[in-house]
Amino acid sequence: MAAPETNSNGDDGVLLRLPPVRGIGRGRVVTGLVLALMLPPAVELLVTILNFRNFAMIMLLQLAVAVAVAAIGGLWPAVVAAVLGSFLLNYFSADPVGSLSIADPTTLFTLVVFLAVACGVALAVGLASRRAQEAARSEAEATALSELALRILSSDGSLETFLEKVRGNLGMEAVTLLGSAAPGTAATPGAAPASQVLASAGPNPPVTHAAADHAAVVDPQYTLLLRGGPLTPQRQRLLAAFGAFVVAVRERQQLVKSRRDNVRLSEGNKMRTSILRAVSHDLRTPLAGIKLAVSSLRQEDVSFPPEVERELLETIEDYADRLDHLVDNLLDMSRITADAVNPLLTGIGWAEVLPQALRGLPPERLRNELPPNLPPVQADAGMLERVVANIVENAVKYAPESDVVLTARAGAGITLGDRPAGELRIVDHGRGVGREEVLTMFQPFQRFGDSPAPGHASGGGIGLGLAVAKGFCEAMGGRLAAEPTPGGGLTMVVTLPLWTGGAQ
Repeated sequence: MAAPETNSNGDDGVLLRLPPVRGIGRGRVVTGLVLALMLPPAVELLVTILNFRNFAMIMLLQLAVAVAVAAIGGLWPAVVAAVLGSFLLNYFSADPVGSLSIADPTTLFTLVVFLAVACGVALAVGLASRRAQEAARSEAEATALSELALRILSSDGSLETFLEKVRGNLGMEAVTLLGSAAPGTAATPGAAPASQVLASAGPNPPVTHAAADHAAVVDPQYTLLLRGGPLTPQRQRLLAAFGAFVVAVRERQQLVKSRRDNVRLSEGNKMRTSILRAVSHDLRTPLAGIKLAVSSLRQEDVSFPPEVERELLETIEDYADRLDHLVDNLLDMSRITADAVNPLLTGIGWAEVLPQALRGLPPERLRNELPPNLPPVQADAGMLERVVANIVENAVKYAPESDVVLTARAGAGITLGDRPAGELRIVDHGRGVGREEVLTMFQPFQRFGDSPAPGHASGGGIGLGLAVAKGFCEAMGGRLAAEPTPGGGLTMVVTLPLWTGGAQ
């Protein structure tokens, strides 16, 4: 019987526990020997009491006894039963009865055949029992490895976690995974040529073959170095299975990394294509207006009235502001895409950022309905200004017939995760957006089908305002969402955690 293994290292890793496999143990062999010594005489005693003298039937009974003993005790008890049964058949049932001599050669041949058949059956039964035991053990190992594979796949997928499971299940002190080094990478001193340590588990893991007690080449590119106790045949089989697992885990990591790189490259290509499109159209339009106004002012043979000169200068300033705004959005979007946004979080009231955020927007279109004494939120002042400015500008642009109302609230029911939060609501009563547009409006370079709003012939920008606002909100630990306004229109909701006196 294979007893379950336990971990001798004293840590929390538990060795792979195999289900118990029952074979022909010492108890069954002893039981078989006892039956081999008792059953053949019992058969002869029974036929003698019954005065039954059919030699062929008695021989079949003794053969049945040998088979039964073989099934219980295996080969050697069955051989004992067969030899004893043939001796008793010769002495009590074969003529002359009561003597070991055999008068009829045919009877001698029959007894020899009986002994050979009984031993052959015993050998076959014993072999079948061993095969059944090996099959049961293999099934138990396969079941245990399957359970282990599920535990590994349900883990975080890191090589360190995998190697920790290998170390615990094999009862090793430390395990190291060596891999083929990338071209130009220096090899680990003392290790195999052109190899590097990919991951390890346990205290003082071996990094060279000389420091390891065992080494297993699990793949042409990977080698496991182990330090610890001896590897039994069972653990060697487990190590071979672990080799397949380590290749699978490593390849999965490489596939995930490759997919992440491909997604990043795809996003980068999309960003570059969109920037080129923006430069070719949206940035060139204000540049053309500035150039035209400057060229007009530089004409020496034309004298403009003061009001015309003032109008041309205002045009230059307006287009320059538009260019500055577009470039800022492009730079901010590139920072957000590259995860290079590092907000400086402090406590800020919503009203504190409105003067700068609403500068340059038509005041007659804006209604500030913020209640007094609202608690401050956790935010970066510059980022929050950009968030509010981009959202309000978008509302003014796409709801030209509507006022834009700003209100805020904080209190019960407004949370971010498990933290209390405050929210700023920017409400318009324009045409609103459809459900499909809501799903895409926060993506870069989206401009409601790229059609200009009424009264905005140029289309008004490159579609980065809401994308930048959402990126800044998330960088500050907040959230930006869109809701339909009751009665028509769109409400943008900026939610940020309340300030508690320290950055979270």
